[in-house]
Amino acid sequence: MDSQTMGRVVLLMGGVSSERDVSLMSGEGVLKALQSKGVDVTTFDPKNETLDKLESGHFDRAFIALHGRLGEDGTIQGVLNYLNLPYTGPGVTASAVSIDKETTKTLWRAAGIPVPRGVLLHPTSTDEELSRALTELGATGLVVKPARDGSSIGVTKLKEPTLASLREALTVAGSRCRDILVEEYIRGREFTVAILDGKALPIIEIKAPEGDYDFQNKYFGNAVSYDCPAKLTEKETAEVGTICEKAFAALGARGWSRIDVMQRPDGSFALLEINTSPGMTPHSLVPMAARAVGLEYADLCLKVLGLARVD
Repeated sequence: MDSQTMGRVVLLMGGVSSERDVSLMSGEGVLKALQSKGVDVTTFDPKNETLDKLESGHFDRAFIALHGRLGEDGTIQGVLNYLNLPYTGPGVTASAVSIDKETTKTLWRAAGIPVPRGVLLHPTSTDEELSRALTELGATGLVVKPARDGSSIGVTKLKEPTLASLREALTVAGSRCRDILVEEYIRGREFTVAILDGKALPIIEIKAPEGDYDFQNKYFGNAVSYDCPAKLTEKETAEVGTICEKAFAALGARGWSRIDVMQRPDGSFALLEINTSPGMTPHSLVPMAARAVGLEYADLCLKVLGLARVD
């Protein structure tokens, strides 16, 4: 789609979630990219500006570079629907579902999509409930994460979990969200798959120190290496791409997203979560996958913007 057909564009960035700093980095990159393509772009930060600006700005499209709470949970999507302002990424329902990792996995299981074994706990869960999780899930370790947060914030990996360490991890995750997902720790290869207009881009393998792809390594470190496209067999590549496209569709998503995947030692795959407003920072992975098919950063931004819709 030609940049001249985009009209007046509002770029939503910043916001109030724990991922504000990442959103600002994403937004800066998108802003420069769209401007380089001749797009008329105005920025909007929900933390510092009122919604009147969206209503009175006579905008034709919105690019959502917000992450986390109020940015990719269906809230801002609902506002934009009300304003009849086409926006990037999934709609209200898909966004609201996808922000909740447990709800997402429930739908994926129903669709026959493989996910890790897990249980939903809370900071007030009893020792009996914790002991049951240790017994049923903890043989290879546990991953404890807020059910509704991103960028690996509040996540703890317990390689040799105990009742005490699980309780401590629940406290950490519970500071972000009351609902806490406790899952089996899959010790294997880690991948991520960008979905653009319903189709999988080349798979990326993430090689983090000791498998620790945390917030620091994601955005600020240089210790992580990547293979794009991932060194998988032709059959494995097709399997992962198909599963991720199916997972995207099962949530009713549209536009773009990114899905994280683990490969077990036995070669099988399990989907971890979906990010419906992927990062667009210098360290982000969707631009990396797009480059592998000849789509440079600015062209990717233009493509995503061209997919803007209202529900």
